[in-house]
Amino acid sequence: MLRRPAALLALPLVLAVPAVAVASGNNQVELSATPQPVEVVPLPCFPSGKLTLGMTNTGRKPTIADLRVSADPALTLSRHQFSSYLPIDQLVKAPLEITVPRGTAPATHTVNLSVDKQQLKIPVIVKPVPARDNLLLGEQAVASSTNGNMRLCGGVDGNADSAQWGASGWHDNTKDVFPDTYGVDFVQPTTVGRVVLQTLDSARYPAAVMGIRDFDVQVRVGDQWKPVGQVRGNETGRVTVTFTPVAVDAVQLVIHDSNDHGYSRIVEIEAYGA
Repeated sequence: MLRRPAALLALPLVLAVPAVAVASGNNQVELSATPQPVEVVPLPCFPSGKLTLGMTNTGRKPTIADLRVSADPALTLSRHQFSSYLPIDQLVKAPLEITVPRGTAPATHTVNLSVDKQQLKIPVIVKPVPARDNLLLGEQAVASSTNGNMRLCGGVDGNADSAQWGASGWHDNTKDVFPDTYGVDFVQPTTVGRVVLQTLDSARYPAAVMGIRDFDVQVRVGDQWKPVGQVRGNETGRVTVTFTPVAVDAVQLVIHDSNDHGYSRIVEIEAYGA
C-alpha cells in the first residue's frame, strides 16, 4: 500500500474564494437615487413615489455594503435597508416605494440614505390629490387573492396597456379555482354608473385566449352587495357595463371564468359617475 509523505499530510487544505473587502472609508461607495425630487400623492394605490436607489463601488476591491434608508415620520417606506455585494465600478440598483397616508397635506419631506459616513438626502414632494374622472384610480384595491408576482394595486394604477400587464396589472393566486373578486373600497359613498374592465389583450396573449370570460359587476350599498351587470362569453379586451347611477361604498368584479380556465387577469378596472 502506498503511503503519502508526512510533509504532504501536514499541508492545510486551501479553498479558492473571491476576495471581498468590507466597506469602509467615506469614498468607497457612491450613492445615487432617481428621480429627484420624487413626488407622492396621498392615495393608497396611486402610481407615485417610486425611487431607484443606487450604490457604486469606487474602491479598488469588491465590497459588501449596507445602505440604510430612513425618512421623515410622514413618509412610509417599502424598505429600510439595501444590502449588496458590489463589484468595482458597477452600479447596483434597488427599488424604493414611498407612500403617505390619505389626507397628508402638501409639503416637502426628506428620505435619508447612508453607507458608513456617506450620506444622500432625497427631497420628497407630497402633491394634492388630482381631479379624477376615473373614480377607482389610486383608491384602495381589494382582492380575493393576489399572485406573488403581481401587485394588488396593479388593476387601479391608471395603466391600461396590456403590453405592460406583467409590471402593471393583477391576477389571482388560485389557479383553476373560481370565483375570484377584485375591486375597490371607497372611504365615503361615491356615485357610480359605469364600470370599464380592461382584461389581458396583447399581441402575445389575446383576450380570447387569456382574458376574463364570465363576470358580474357588483356594488355595495351599506352592507349589501347588489348586482348591476353581467357579462358571459367575453372574448374582447375592453368591456363597458353601464347602469343607473347609485351612491355606493364599494365596487367589485366577481369573476366566474377566464378563457384559459386558469387565472383571472385584470389590466385595469375603471368606474365613472355616468
